[in-house]
Amino acid sequence: MDNKLIISNILHRPIRTVVSALAVAIEVAMVILVVGLCHGMVNDSARRVEGVGADILVRPPGSSFMMGMGEAPMSIKIGDRLRELPRVLAVAPTVVHVNSVQSLDLIYGIDLASFNAVSGGFVYHSGGPFQASYDILVDDIYAHAHHSKVGQTINLMNHDFRICGIVEHGKLARRFIPLATLQDLMGAQDKATTFFIKCTDPAYTQQTTDAIKTLMPTYTILPMKEYMDLMTSNNLPGLNYFITVMIGLAVGIGFLIIFLSMYTTITERTREIGILKSLGASKVYVISVIMKEAVLLTSVGIIAGFIGSIILRKILIGIFPTLPVELTWDWRLYAACLALVGSVVGAFYPALRAARLDPVDALAYE
Repeated sequence: MDNKLIISNILHRPIRTVVSALAVAIEVAMVILVVGLCHGMVNDSARRVEGVGADILVRPPGSSFMMGMGEAPMSIKIGDRLRELPRVLAVAPTVVHVNSVQSLDLIYGIDLASFNAVSGGFVYHSGGPFQASYDILVDDIYAHAHHSKVGQTINLMNHDFRICGIVEHGKLARRFIPLATLQDLMGAQDKATTFFIKCTDPAYTQQTTDAIKTLMPTYTILPMKEYMDLMTSNNLPGLNYFITVMIGLAVGIGFLIIFLSMYTTITERTREIGILKSLGASKVYVISVIMKEAVLLTSVGIIAGFIGSIILRKILIGIFPTLPVELTWDWRLYAACLALVGSVVGAFYPALRAARLDPVDALAYE
């Protein structure tokens, strides 16, 4: 009987029902997409660094483990000292430039011969290696997003670069230029940002790391496994706080909408509630009816939020192909639980108020 009453109440006010469910859907989709975008960017960056195939990273003293933090303060000659160490197969110096024109991304300067020795070389979809100082390599995802082709020109750091090749994505960056060219443009001649080191055997990674730390005690030396462990949102300055704030805003929106919806419902149904109580309905029964209605609205909103997040992800990737958005089932579950808890809390006071109504006053309510 009470289930029929709940469904009838929901269908009787379709606009309020749609708005309430939509608010919950926005809350759920917002949580899923914000977390998916943040985690996607972090994980994508980590995977591309791992895709280089290096065993060890060497960075300047006191530098952040995040690539792109800082310019190029290390001498390129450090690479010669690293190559002399036993069990070191190859060393690839790189320089990184943070590009903030039109979009935020990293441009890497590489020495193609040493980078190929560490990474195993690029897989070319079209074109080939650098032929001139102002040539540029782009990956297939960047090329698809910008409709780029071999031979086209890209303006970068106020200079025109010719696309000489389109390579398979997954290795470090989406755009590469010759190391010497980026050093000149940044005023960082004979400097490097990061050295990627390949051991003769991955089993020697820890021994080689210890040897480098002995040789360069003040520098940041990270085995690739340790770097991958550090690349989480919990270790990134401010990112975890940003996620928490955005989730708090989303839950707050859902809470307020459900609270207002249920409170308005109680006001509109004062006489109906009076009739129920005069017929013997207990406080527990009245509260359960209101709470069940809130849970039903929230459930519809959660399902709509799941569907909406998938659609919005496809739209975002369609507009920005280089934007990584990872939708995980664990955060879908967290978003659903947050929405449900927020809705139950938001509906509790209106339900309690309804249960406390005096039947005589409620029946006389106009």
